[in-house]
Amino acid sequence: MLRVYLQLFRVSNIFTAVADITAGFLFVQTTLAPFSSYVSLVCSSCFLYTAGMVLNDVYDYDVDRQLRPERPLPSGKLSIRHARNLGYGLLFAGISCGFIAAAVGPEAVAHPERCGVVACLLAALVVGYDRWLKPTVLGPLIMGLCRAVNLLLGMSIASGEQAAADCLLAGFQPAQLVAAAGLGTYITGVTLFARQEAQTSGRLRLLVASAVLLTGIGFLSLLPDLLSPELRSNYVSRVPLLTAVLAVLIGWRCFRSVLDPSPRSVQNAIKVCLMSIIVLDAVICLCVSDAAHALGILSLLVPTIVLGKWFSPT
Repeated sequence: MLRVYLQLFRVSNIFTAVADITAGFLFVQTTLAPFSSYVSLVCSSCFLYTAGMVLNDVYDYDVDRQLRPERPLPSGKLSIRHARNLGYGLLFAGISCGFIAAAVGPEAVAHPERCGVVACLLAALVVGYDRWLKPTVLGPLIMGLCRAVNLLLGMSIASGEQAAADCLLAGFQPAQLVAAAGLGTYITGVTLFARQEAQTSGRLRLLVASAVLLTGIGFLSLLPDLLSPELRSNYVSRVPLLTAVLAVLIGWRCFRSVLDPSPRSVQNAIKVCLMSIIVLDAVICLCVSDAAHALGILSLLVPTIVLGKWFSPT
């Protein structure tokens, strides 16, 4: 049964959510202090992400019966009712951890309600995507928003001084919003790329999706210019080069799928794109923090790759 639940959770992908929170947290704090708030936000993100995976299968039951009969729900290993209760229970746990993050943080935290509110927004986007919007034209955009808000969840803890400087929206600074927009645009492209992963995909759709996700990577290359001198790390000058290298590597893998749009080829490209989320988070971290923290985020690739051999991320 443990294997069944891990398959339902798509456990190999959870570490990308941890990478988002870690990158976002370091982007505003530069260290993992206060650690209690960091752990609470990681728990919030993991619960919400897992809830999204569970509810995705609940509301995709009829489709999975035809295209993915081996999944836990259509195979009868778990009931839909149990999975639905589990999914909404995980949503509640994720929202609760969001509010706890500010409560256990420092007294000087600005907007103490922001962590919980961002967690609520992320939960609403998860339910909206899984239950109603996934098959619509808005589906990829909403999934991109989920990832952008997840990064903002990591950034939602900030001191009063940090939050007061150059605020643009809800206490978030321009560089923080651009980082979230970049990651969100990237995931919008990846989601569009994966829309027909179980069938032979259309080449035009794959080309458009590739252009969108590469645009998201391009946004991240702008971060050094948006940071004030006191926030820039010693490695920030390398960020444009790193994003360019990533764009070439990911773009080439996507282009190969355009040439061969078979399910196997597209799914392999999606796996590369999903693992690359962790690399992009490490690049975001490198803008304001040291190489040790960036390498810590990159180390999340190890469990992602290892578990991905047993539990499909798509």
